Amino acid sequence: MTERIVVVGAALLDAGRLLAARRSAPPELAGRWELPGGKVEPGERPEAALVRELREELGVDAETVGRVPGEWPLRPPYVLQVWTARLRPGSAAPRPLEDHDALRWLAPDEVWDVEWLDQDVPAVRETLAALAADTR
Repeated sequence: MTERIVVVGAALLDAGRLLAARRSAPPELAGRWELPGGKVEPGERPEAALVRELREELGVDAETVGRVPGEWPLRPPYVLQVWTARLRPGSAAPRPLEDHDALRWLAPDEVWDVEWLDQDVPAVRETLAALAADTR
């Protein structure tokens, strides 16, 4: 049996808005939107991987807040786990550095205005549900 590989995604939040990142590569994903993040390296905690990936991909200093319930299959052996995260005080503004060509802060009523990657859709839905529950 192949060991599963965890990919972490960031529900990066600021003033009630969610950051979406448009893929520039690989070609089959280019132009679609995702929650930024990447693979957890061997021996790395998922939360640390998320902070590292946000620094590498967006040039930001962020911190995780909490895990979004659930886990979503990607192509085998990858699975997606999502954490809410926020920028640390004094962090630079996010900018697309790796694998993305555009970023968008989406208000709750704009979240479905972008064409999300199919595998991110259930994670985005669960993220919105978790955020709605937190504000009740």
